[in-house]
Amino acid sequence: MKITEEEKKIAIETTRQLLSTYNDSRGNLIPVLQQVQNKLGYVPAVAMEEAAAHFNVPAVDVYGVITFYNQFRLTPPGKNQVKICMGTACHMRGAHIIQESWERRLNIKMGETTEDREYSLERVACVGCCTMAPVVLINEEVHGKITPTRVDGLIFAHQLDKQKAKEGAAQDE
Repeated sequence: MKITEEEKKIAIETTRQLLSTYNDSRGNLIPVLQQVQNKLGYVPAVAMEEAAAHFNVPAVDVYGVITFYNQFRLTPPGKNQVKICMGTACHMRGAHIIQESWERRLNIKMGETTEDREYSLERVACVGCCTMAPVVLINEEVHGKITPTRVDGLIFAHQLDKQKAKEGAAQDE
């Protein structure tokens, strides 16, 4: 996924600002990357390069750290984050089928964001709603007993809400 020049500029400025509060001890690399992700929602390549220069390590080492820990994202999150529960109850009730439905409908794989940055897909461990399995969280809103048909319905409902909001904004102008 490509980021704009404006996004690159913001990422570089944010990373430099965060790095200015840390010395160049390599033990500070992960906390800096965590703060970059907290500020930007992900760790872009330009931020990795800034961190590598600051800590005097090859950029590939920073990339290795980011890809080793699954807490880090390499792509910007979507406006709507779809989290599919993969806890035991959800797994037993077909969470993998639900995952495939979301991937097919959005035309992205797990961990990716749609080209328009509207949706991103993420697998999560148990969310604690086992009686409603399989469960999906959309922007922290719980949806239980999900079926492939309900995936279509959730996407359609979201598109309708988005269209209504757009029409409402147009009437306000």
